Amino acid sequence: MVVADLHVHTTNSDGTLTLPEIPALARDAGLDAVAVTDHDRLHPDLGHPVAERDGVTLIHGIELRVEAGDQQVDLLGYGARATDALVDEVDRLQRDRRARGRAIIECVEDRLGISLPVEPERGLGRPDIARAVVASDADYDEIGAVFDDLIDESAPCYRARDIPGFERGRELLAETCGLVSLAHPLRYPDPGAALDSAAALDAVELHYPYDGSRGHDPGSGPLKPADVRRFADRHDLLVTGGSDAHGRDIGGTGLDHADFDPVADALGL
Repeated sequence: MVVADLHVHTTNSDGTLTLPEIPALARDAGLDAVAVTDHDRLHPDLGHPVAERDGVTLIHGIELRVEAGDQQVDLLGYGARATDALVDEVDRLQRDRRARGRAIIECVEDRLGISLPVEPERGLGRPDIARAVVASDADYDEIGAVFDDLIDESAPCYRARDIPGFERGRELLAETCGLVSLAHPLRYPDPGAALDSAAALDAVELHYPYDGSRGHDPGSGPLKPADVRRFADRHDLLVTGGSDAHGRDIGGTGLDHADFDPVADALGL
């Protein structure tokens, strides 16, 4: 039974869920705890690393993209504190996100000959742009098709971001968060190298909807979730997990009591 969803996005980045909506949805899903992990951004309405809202534990988190050798990976920081160093880096990343978003929007509009109902604001992500394409007059009904044709990493309108290196990101989150985990290791082009990098962290994300809207089925790849569990055991890492929800569908994937209790202990819950 899932009791904690430790990977949820809100309108603070590229999700559609607002923070006040989370407690009721969490209770409906039978969750005790939810981690808000917006992309490269702290949530302004979560002033403490952990808070209780209407009977639900909300963990202030962040999902930080970093360069790790030949690929980019995402680090999840849990129990985040708004230190000067983290705030400065988040502000820099948001300026870069706006510039990158503007370039992607202009490219998509030029290729499709349309005007998109989206602006390059703070927190803007590619899912926001994809949703705008679907909502426009363009011939797209699914967000996934927009990514495949236009804005995925190999697509014509993709633009790279200026992100920190792995060690810089790890150090920054280690200084400001109670726990640092590698997000969705089986989603990366080289999952083995991504997993190897997790040995320097506190945890690795094991439970994840790879066969759903947030990733490819790992059944076709060289590594499986069982390999992630063995890696965590071998390196004495905790495991995290969550839905990676960008909408209202929280709690479909996450941690049961056996996996969440050690995480709760590490965060002082």
